[in-house]
Amino acid sequence: MRHRKKFNHLGRKSAHRQAMLSNMAASLILHKRIKTTVQKAKALRVYVEPIINRSKDNATHSRRIVFSYLQNKEAVMELYRTVADKVADRPGGYTRILKMGNRLGDNAEMCYIELVDFNENMLKTETKKAATRRSRRGSSTSKPVAAVAPKAEETPKVEEKTVIEEPVAETTPQEEISVIEEEKTEE
Repeated sequence: MRHRKKFNHLGRKSAHRQAMLSNMAASLILHKRIKTTVQKAKALRVYVEPIINRSKDNATHSRRIVFSYLQNKEAVMELYRTVADKVADRPGGYTRILKMGNRLGDNAEMCYIELVDFNENMLKTETKKAATRRSRRGSSTSKPVAAVAPKAEETPKVEEKTVIEEPVAETTPQEEISVIEEEKTEE
């Protein structure tokens, strides 16, 4: 019985699975966003978040441990140079999974997995929302407020100039062709 064994083997042997997760983690760090299946993304999240967390400590020992997982020098340099600076104050949750629908060939559920601090579109929408609570209780018992007309701001007046438009003579395409042919014959 496989009770309480939650680890997803992804239909692969251990060495194949470790190589796949290592390559996907390096691609995620280099490109900041990759497209994959939901199950692989969930397995990758478990694999890459401790690596990103270790990158906060810029010591030789932690660099060597991260390299043993990633096996890619460029990914390790990118992780320690740019990613570690952006996630330094974040306590966890460095990745986000965005589901996209199913793949046409085999109907596998597809998604994007991305680094949270590198998606500018999502960061803009998060900052715009303001937490406000509205209650319907207070609206009926509130005191009437005397309406005061706000003073209109004076806007600078701009002088308007009248523009006279001359009517344009409309020509048919046949007349245009004949004019072009006449110009060619004159040359």
